[in-house]
Amino acid sequence: MKKIDLDSSQLLVLGAAVMVAVVVGMALPVVAGLLGDSYARLAALPVLFLLGGVFLFNKRLLLLMVLLLRASGDIVLEATRVGATGASTGLGGAINALVILIALLLFIERPRLLPRKAAVVWLILIAVEAVGVVVTPVPSFGVKMALAFCSYFAVFVCAFYTVRTQDDFRFMVRIIVGSSVIPVIYGLISIALKGAGGISTLRVQSTFTHPNIFAFYLTLVISLGLYVLKSSTFKLSSIQRVSFTAYVGLLAVMLLLTQTRSAWLACFLLFVLYGALFERRYLVYILVLCCLAMLIPSVQQRIMDLDAGNSMANYAKLNSFAWRVLLWDSALKWMSASRYFTGYGVEAFGFYAPLFFPMAGNTEWSAHNVYVQLFFDVGLLGLLAYFAVFYQCFRALLKYYKRDRLAAGILMCALVQYLVVSASDNMLGYLAFNWYFWTAMGMGWSLCSNLERQEKVGIQKSIGPATAPLTPA
Repeated sequence: MKKIDLDSSQLLVLGAAVMVAVVVGMALPVVAGLLGDSYARLAALPVLFLLGGVFLFNKRLLLLMVLLLRASGDIVLEATRVGATGASTGLGGAINALVILIALLLFIERPRLLPRKAAVVWLILIAVEAVGVVVTPVPSFGVKMALAFCSYFAVFVCAFYTVRTQDDFRFMVRIIVGSSVIPVIYGLISIALKGAGGISTLRVQSTFTHPNIFAFYLTLVISLGLYVLKSSTFKLSSIQRVSFTAYVGLLAVMLLLTQTRSAWLACFLLFVLYGALFERRYLVYILVLCCLAMLIPSVQQRIMDLDAGNSMANYAKLNSFAWRVLLWDSALKWMSASRYFTGYGVEAFGFYAPLFFPMAGNTEWSAHNVYVQLFFDVGLLGLLAYFAVFYQCFRALLKYYKRDRLAAGILMCALVQYLVVSASDNMLGYLAFNWYFWTAMGMGWSLCSNLERQEKVGIQKSIGPATAPLTPA
């Protein structure tokens, strides 16, 4: 038999592998006992090992896989949660950690690709969140929200390392639009199965945990879909253009079926802004489509609901918007002036809701308004830090608008959409949607910074090396 000689490094790797195998073998029975008989939880462990393997093989590939499939994962990932309600985590938490680690490694490899302004505003916001976690009355929920902010920053950072050219930008647009295929198919199946009870009462949520999250995700995909249709760089054939137009139309129908009025408003703003910036005829199109949509009974009902239930006289039932206004008014009046600057802590709004909201009962209501929630949780300091992130993003997109009006214009429309819907919904907690949104914002900013860098290099090359000073003879 041939003798095999191993050097010290190979022995070290072999020993480490044996130790890992032993530890995993000892831990598996314990983990299986904790996971119980849930198939989703039991499957989470091998999936996690698979993701870890892909991470070691190619971290960029893992990032693209996550972005392509994350829109389809909420229901599955929720089923893998383990632990108490506040501190529960599962495969989704592990994926979040992997994405944050990917962003950190990419930054360590090439720190100069991330603009200082982008890093500073985000780090200030995360620092404010971290301070808010220290003082929050609900530490477990506060930590989860702070980690969610870290993951939003992580996907934003990753965009600077995956999108450096126009080709990269188009590829990532295809990834985000492609991520909608499974949710659309799942949504159609759910319509077929549940629509028998009456399509007018159906709110489609597809693979997401709430119809509103699906709706806001669809507004972003429709925005990028409009870019694909209008950009000459995609070079679609006639058949491809007709097919993709029909697909975007299907997305719009799914958006209507989510019954999310704020998302309808966001989509309306998209086409109004696009028409004002690029093609005026779209203003006519959106007017006609709005008139046609108002002929749909479910749409009529959702709009007319806002005209009823606007007061609490004799404990009348409030409509959803009037209910939100009462919630915000109660929260702001209850706040102490001494907390206006720093707030009560991350995720404190829900904890204190039973104290200040007359209709709360024993329910810890969320704010349904990003600005009210941030002001209550982390005060004026946190609210200004949050706005600073959007301000710097908008400035970068405005610079990019001079170079690519269509791409920058669509992204600025998406940014405005986000700010509008944030006034009436819990956008901060919609992790999957936020990942796609902040990836898109990072994509636009990255292209802008790369073009500026190339222009500086070009100017330096055209000037040439500095001329040596003349010396006297």
